[in-house]
Amino acid sequence: MNKSFDDHSQTGPTGRPLRTYPDPAPLQTHGPARIISMVNQKGGVGKTTSTINLGAALAECGRRVLLVDFDPQGALSAGFGANPHELDLTVYNVMMDRNVDIREVIQSTNVENIDLLPANIDLSAAEVQLVNEVAREQVLASALRKVAHKYDVILIDCQPSLGLLTVNALTASDGVIIPLICEFFALRAVALLVDSIEKVQERLNPKLQIDGVLATMFDSRTLHSKEVLARIIDAFGDKVFDTVIKRTVKFPDASVSAEPILSYAATHPGAEAYRQLARELISRGGAA
Repeated sequence: MNKSFDDHSQTGPTGRPLRTYPDPAPLQTHGPARIISMVNQKGGVGKTTSTINLGAALAECGRRVLLVDFDPQGALSAGFGANPHELDLTVYNVMMDRNVDIREVIQSTNVENIDLLPANIDLSAAEVQLVNEVAREQVLASALRKVAHKYDVILIDCQPSLGLLTVNALTASDGVIIPLICEFFALRAVALLVDSIEKVQERLNPKLQIDGVLATMFDSRTLHSKEVLARIIDAFGDKVFDTVIKRTVKFPDASVSAEPILSYAATHPGAEAYRQLARELISRGGAA
């Protein structure tokens, strides 16, 4: 880890000394993007919330960000005000129709420096249709290569599954962030997730690495959350981000308003947490 931070005697939720990561230097040029998948086969762990708000925090740092909605539920798209049912072209068309150019499908958002590659329920059909495709695990990677030079970071919001779509995302990625809710049942399937990541590393994408494990929905008032966070750190060590995302009603409130918490409640601790996460990710080398 890059040690360009200040250590303090006070400890944070992870039990480590609280560290303040510096504001990153502005970029003189942009691209090619580092591609990061947000992956956990369990739903409700904060993947979409983290994709939206980490993306917004990186954009605040002057990074050009592409957010890829890779979940047929289309929650990421809805999080920026798109109606998934009214989309004529989505990531599904990019993957399944060679005549559709990804540049025609990417949408600008109302957040500066953030573009969106949307999805809707059509994407659910891709899992079956890809089975008969040549190089079926590399379809998304091939599409993203056409635009990677325009962005500094591409974040892929994966569906809660370890199927062929998620394998496509991992094959396209340089890194993985694993959001883990601070509840015991969320830990049970992590070994299967890590095994899947390692198989993709061995067979399809040797450069893939785990950028970090992000503890989400942490409640400092409960012993349960603290015990689960301690077990996450026992399992993953330094891979666990110092930044911990605490549970708050402001996240669903921001989702209803179709904007990141960084603009919906700019000074809220939840917004500050994602700014800290962006600085930490950059300091770790997980983003430019």
